[in-house]
Amino acid sequence: MHCQRETAQAIVDSGADYVLGLKANRFAMYDDAVLFLDDPAVAADDAAETVDADHGRIETRRARVVDDVAWLAERYRFPSLAALGEVVAVREESAGKTMTSRRLFALSKPLSAAALLAAVRAHWSIENQLHWVLDVVLDEDNARARRDNAPLNLAVLRRLALNIARSNPAKGSIRGKLKRAAWDHAFLSTLLAQMR
Repeated sequence: MHCQRETAQAIVDSGADYVLGLKANRFAMYDDAVLFLDDPAVAADDAAETVDADHGRIETRRARVVDDVAWLAERYRFPSLAALGEVVAVREESAGKTMTSRRLFALSKPLSAAALLAAVRAHWSIENQLHWVLDVVLDEDNARARRDNAPLNLAVLRRLALNIARSNPAKGSIRGKLKRAAWDHAFLSTLLAQMR
């Protein structure tokens, strides 16, 4: 969604660097990147691998970074493109099922492969720890507020409620804490008092 020249330029103009996912919907640039990375003559400038075992599955992630991409930046006029990154994830389920995914990234500076893996994982931690909770627990995707400042105001209130519930040391899920706060005025007072 954000792998656009304008977005990349805005990021660079603000003094930051980017790791933007290349998707197949950027047909020509994605296809050229795939052909380039699939070429056996192209050597990675750095490579790394991580293995995680959790929830009955083993996931192996292999990353490589290739810095020789000036031709790609020039061909597609992509601002500050300095490297291409690739992450191949192989997930082995306990039932013997194996799934492989391959993701490509445009980088504004040559990262180490380990740093690329960390950046990609950090993105998903935001997705899993914030956006998923906002949607599943607070049903944000089905919010009907569309006029004036209502969407922004409600988004701020949802995040505030989420942060208050997370900061409470009581055991239990976020959903359980919010439900308990709705039913138990003493617990709600405890949550609100901890905001000080």
